[in-house]
Amino acid sequence: MSKWDDLINELCPNGVERKKIKDTYKRLKGTPITAAKMKEIDNPDGAVRIFAGGKTVIDAFEEDIPKANITRVPAVLVQSRGIIDVIYYDKPFTFKNEMWAYTADTEIEVRYLYHVLKNNMNIFRDAASGMGSLPQISLKVTEEFELPVPPLEVQREIVHILDSFTLLIAELIAELTARKKQYEFYRDTLLDKNVGTIKTKKLSEIVDVRDGTHDSPKQSNEGYPLVTSKNITDGKLDMTSCYLISKEDYISVNQRSKVDDNNILFSMIGTIGEMVVAKEPINYAIKNIGLIKSEDEVMAKYLMHYLSCGIAKKYIAENIKGTAPKYLSLTALREFPVLLPTRDVQIRLVEVLDNFDSICADLNIGLPAEINARQKQYESYRDALLTYAATGQIISRQTDRQTDRQSIIKLIQYVFVYAPVTLEDISINCDSQRKPVTSGNREKGNVPYYGASGIVDYVKDYIFDGDYLLVSEDGANLTARVTPIAFSITGKTWVNNHAHVLKFDEYATRRYVEIYLNSIDLSYYITGAAQPKLNQKNLNMIEIPLPSLEEQKRIVEILDRFDTLCTDISEGLPAEINARQKQYEYYRDKLLTFKEIEKVE
Repeated sequence: MSKWDDLINELCPNGVERKKIKDTYKRLKGTPITAAKMKEIDNPDGAVRIFAGGKTVIDAFEEDIPKANITRVPAVLVQSRGIIDVIYYDKPFTFKNEMWAYTADTEIEVRYLYHVLKNNMNIFRDAASGMGSLPQISLKVTEEFELPVPPLEVQREIVHILDSFTLLIAELIAELTARKKQYEFYRDTLLDKNVGTIKTKKLSEIVDVRDGTHDSPKQSNEGYPLVTSKNITDGKLDMTSCYLISKEDYISVNQRSKVDDNNILFSMIGTIGEMVVAKEPINYAIKNIGLIKSEDEVMAKYLMHYLSCGIAKKYIAENIKGTAPKYLSLTALREFPVLLPTRDVQIRLVEVLDNFDSICADLNIGLPAEINARQKQYESYRDALLTYAATGQIISRQTDRQTDRQSIIKLIQYVFVYAPVTLEDISINCDSQRKPVTSGNREKGNVPYYGASGIVDYVKDYIFDGDYLLVSEDGANLTARVTPIAFSITGKTWVNNHAHVLKFDEYATRRYVEIYLNSIDLSYYITGAAQPKLNQKNLNMIEIPLPSLEEQKRIVEILDRFDTLCTDISEGLPAEINARQKQYEYYRDKLLTFKEIEKVE
């Protein structure tokens, strides 16, 4: 025999008397306060909680509450209108006077009442169902309710057992809330396209910028080569036409402008903008050449590529001076505006441009066989990458624009991690295949019939067979966001004209887009106030920061694990909470079922 049975046999051998709540508990009154006043005095630092109808709860300072009737003992609050329920609360509180609360001499008696009322909530909700459009119960419903009142020791044991369940459920709910916040943090972090802010700096703010001697050292029969602008061609240094200068002149020139490993030589007179990266051994001096003293190979190569692109050429053309010869001043070179991405972006950009053929092959980007055409494509992609760095926009060539755009997207993903795409870039819109059917004309079956917010019916036939992403086209949920506005469907389905239908090549991309659309504010794209609508044109305007497919898979795998933990009713925390809730209800019903004392006539 269990401890519980022993307790019942000892203290309630003949059963338990039932009493009306009004005869057993003290009823407490609330405070006359309006919704407007609650909104005015709401303060998260307030020490008094105020309950209103439904789920409205605020905290406030006592001195701000007019005609305050504060409850300072543990009590059970009866929510009597809208949501019919009970709340146990043991800190200072009050409530709108349309509700009421009960207390007793001991906390055990109050907790016992809470569990009894929760166990009989269906009785109160049934009583409210016939009270008009908004459920409501009268005071009489609880006042006249008869509950079993066992001895205090029995109540204590019941409370101890049931509270252990409610505490566990509360802990699980707290963990679920924490996991949801963790999910939102990781979602927002993983979907953040701003992986590195790209700043524009003057060249002289990045590296030391000088130039070679302006003098004309005498030619010598032996000594060291003197390099000028005309010795730099196509990224190479050709010293066959250099004349030699003496050791003394060589030392003198190098006191002003010594060339070191990974420095960039930049032609400033005549043919302007030719460059070469200096490599050891360096046994020459320079004249009328810009000296960009980059200290490492990555920076040197990045600056070489950047100073060769269309943006840089435009700056050079705008700042050239003179006629014969033309020149770029040292001041203009020092003030050269340079986009400076993060170090890892620099490394990837240099890798792409230094290994253009092999990178394009790895990314399945086709290249023309003809050398000149390939060089033009290289320059086009180089400028597209650097234009994206400057503007955030993807610029495609006029010819074969769609193929070119897809190639640029892959390169941008490789270098910058994320590329801004639209749904037209990555999915097929199947809206033209949708067929709305009025409810009276639907033939019943087991095929899901989808609308803007999910399944609205089941029908016999199907339109789609496969995996698709639906995005709400209209309806209040577009702004209310009570349920997700993007959701995946699979198998045989029918979709009406209230949801856009998108087909993706990859699960990871579809799921990534689903998560992203549900995480952002879409109000800019939604038209109509009374009837919110997200039309196809505006849907296609939404910019999605999309990483490479491998990164999509990594992100989706992480977020899917959190999603399962937070929402899956079969295996996640919701399943655990649901199981514990059912366990609590089973024991609550069992513990609160007593043999009733026979009344003597």
